[in-house]
Amino acid sequence: MISPVLQLFAVFLGTWIGWRLLRLAFARDPFAHIDGPKSRSWIAGNMLDIFDKDKGWDFNVETAKKYGRVSRIAGIFSVPRLYIFDPKALHHIIVKDQNVWEEPPDFIRSNNWMFGLGLLSTLDDHHRKQRKLLNPVFSIAHMREMTPTFYNVTHKLRRSLAKQVANGSTEIDMLQWMTRTALELIGQSGFGYSFDSLEPDGVQHQFGISVKNLFRGINKPSLIMTRFTAPRWFFKIGTPRFRRWVVDTVPWKAVHEVRDMIDVMHNTSVDIFEATKLSLARGEDPSERIGGGKDIMSILIKANMNASEEDRLPDSELLAQISTLTFAAMDTTSNALARIFDLLSQNPDIQNKVREEVTNAYEEHGEQLDYETVTALPWLDAVCRETLRVYPPVPTLGRHARKDIMLPLSEPILSKEGKEISEIFIPKDTEVVVSILSCNRDPKIWGPDAAEWKPERWLSPLPDAIAEAKVPGVYSHLMTFLGGGRACIGFKFSQLEMKIVLSLLLQNFKFAPTDKKVVWQSNAIIQPTTEDAEVLPTGEKKLQLPLRVSLVHSK
Repeated sequence: MISPVLQLFAVFLGTWIGWRLLRLAFARDPFAHIDGPKSRSWIAGNMLDIFDKDKGWDFNVETAKKYGRVSRIAGIFSVPRLYIFDPKALHHIIVKDQNVWEEPPDFIRSNNWMFGLGLLSTLDDHHRKQRKLLNPVFSIAHMREMTPTFYNVTHKLRRSLAKQVANGSTEIDMLQWMTRTALELIGQSGFGYSFDSLEPDGVQHQFGISVKNLFRGINKPSLIMTRFTAPRWFFKIGTPRFRRWVVDTVPWKAVHEVRDMIDVMHNTSVDIFEATKLSLARGEDPSERIGGGKDIMSILIKANMNASEEDRLPDSELLAQISTLTFAAMDTTSNALARIFDLLSQNPDIQNKVREEVTNAYEEHGEQLDYETVTALPWLDAVCRETLRVYPPVPTLGRHARKDIMLPLSEPILSKEGKEISEIFIPKDTEVVVSILSCNRDPKIWGPDAAEWKPERWLSPLPDAIAEAKVPGVYSHLMTFLGGGRACIGFKFSQLEMKIVLSLLLQNFKFAPTDKKVVWQSNAIIQPTTEDAEVLPTGEKKLQLPLRVSLVHSK
């Protein structure tokens, strides 16, 4: 029997949806003159096309190819939206008018629920205040100090892989190893904490498993529809304890799966945070801590203690940074590394060129390369840049207009009537989809081979059109790490991690495809599995990237 409280919720929600549908029925479409793809249904619009785990990537590619840099798409209940990757429009959205364009409300709500009030859940001055405190620990100077920790962790990974292939070529799930390694790297360098011994028979920490499966969990169609359709006030009713009771009570398996993942993340974050505070309070020697006391959380807590009253963050917000930074540092980077190994396994000639380069570097400089040396290796850098260009781990993001605004374009588009449009009026509360993938692959910027993976393009001067396009990304004319005030704060951390892992493993191992067909699912973050992968109790295929691994120089 349904409780009276849940019945009341249903009445409120039904009334609100009815009012919203009535308002939509009489609303004017501000983008009716702009062409775009047909929606899947009136209720879902194109949202389930964009977030379709099996076809979402192809929908992005085809939409860009057919309709160009700006197209009209339909949101939930067919609310008109725009799909955009015009560079000038992106500059206004991401940089020039970023005070107008913010993260969509449903995105902020979801992140707040999952991570707490961390960098991904705050806006405006609140976000800038957190970022100000975090910026120093993601500087190049701090990356130099953390480089030895990155090597220590990756040496463990190398030893474990060597044990597995000691007797010859072996099939290894490289995604699992990249996930375990990425978690241990953020654990040691971020929090002075060890999640994983990285031994072959070691068990994955539940924190890493939860982070890895989180976005796949919340991107099930039923939860997508709920996030987009439920009113903002619905998530603010009552106290946190009351809202937790509702989550526990509602008979919804998908919600309970996500709840359990968030609980693991929160409880682990509390353990890490309290241990760090206790260590600092006792005055323990920082050099005795994992990571030598140079971990992000130790430095962050000290900086917060010494900050002025107006710049200081409450403990709850410092705590929220743990799951926020773990998610941001682990899942995107581990999937990007998996993609690189997959591509190198299919392109042995390029794999050999990178291997020769890194082998020569280690022979010249020793067992560890300093920050400047490892980040500047040309072929290694080219492979990383090209993979992040053609296969960004996060292909799209949303932005929400907080007031009426004009959006200028780099070049005119044609309306359905054949008229040129140089700027578009955007009404308040409009949401747009920014296509990172389509901007990175724009043939008007990168040329007719823009969709092809060609690392060698980075080994000679780039065409003038790339600089002239003025793509507002913080990294290498790309949108992969965004730009402006919400650019990825840890993109240098990610680059260092990728290059150290790749350089050490390619020096020692060869990677080749197996007979299993790898498919990449769009779970908000692009993740690999195989056609014949094991189906888990959740109904999803197991995430994996099986490759054949062998020693470069077998005994």
